[in-house]
Amino acid sequence: MVKKYVKQTTLKRKNILRYPRLDTVLMVEEAIKNAKEYPTKTQLWKSLPKKMMYQTFNLIIDYLEYSGKIYIDKDGAIVWIWDPEGVRKMLKRKELFIR
Repeated sequence: MVKKYVKQTTLKRKNILRYPRLDTVLMVEEAIKNAKEYPTKTQLWKSLPKKMMYQTFNLIIDYLEYSGKIYIDKDGAIVWIWDPEGVRKMLKRKELFIR
């Protein structure tokens, strides 16, 4: 019997001691959006203007990945993929329709 590896995100754990505040989540989002290169988790964490616990940072990264705002590639680079303006432009096109 082969067991499949399932990544358990910190979002599904029950023993989270502290949840991040909204301003902290927004700070991490802005840091990812404004990064000139695709940083790894450690590089991003060290570059933040306000320091935080690494466990809290991991919770934010897991949330952003789960919500579809970022993508983490196999090398660990974090890429911002959420584009609300692009979605609005696509929805305004008359030749496209939703089924």
